[in-house]
Amino acid sequence: MIEFIRGYVDYVCPEYIVIENNGIGYQILTPNPFSFRKSKEDVVTVYTYQYVREDVIALYGFHTREERTLFTKLLQVSGIGPKGGLAILAAGEPRQLVEAIEEENEKFLCKFPGVGKKTARQMILDLKGKLQDVIPSAFPDLFTPEDEYPVSSNSQALDEAIEALKVLGYAEREIQKVLPALMKENLSTDQYIKLALQKLLK
Repeated sequence: MIEFIRGYVDYVCPEYIVIENNGIGYQILTPNPFSFRKSKEDVVTVYTYQYVREDVIALYGFHTREERTLFTKLLQVSGIGPKGGLAILAAGEPRQLVEAIEEENEKFLCKFPGVGKKTARQMILDLKGKLQDVIPSAFPDLFTPEDEYPVSSNSQALDEAIEALKVLGYAEREIQKVLPALMKENLSTDQYIKLALQKLLK
């Protein structure tokens, strides 16, 4: 079992990142790949979860162990697979997710792509009272915009963000609703994604 991989971010796309360590590139699926975009001189640590099924072996990666724990708990819910778990975590607000489950807020949970009333109810039944080890305050402030890399003045960042939202399962019509607000901003890809997800979950 691989606990974490520490190395340089070699490649970022809407679905995954590639971490280079000792000449080996590890393809890692993450909730928001662009949140890992750093200078190639910066070493990052990605906490991993190895998913093994008959037809697939994949590595999923997260900023913290707590985020990974929340992902593995989501996989225990009937109706939620790895893609659905990533889409839920990509919203970047673990505190809101935990609170919604504890408060039985089905309406909020149904805002995630692929989550209907049945799955939302199942999340509450399976996870309520079982998230004590996923303490929201343990999450660092990963989800507020930071100027860790230069903000692009062209539309490339917005285009990448739109592709990432599609990968997460959001429909074109949903993206179009928030697009006007995104176009008013001059942000990095990661920041565009976070802003879009905030608006999609309202």
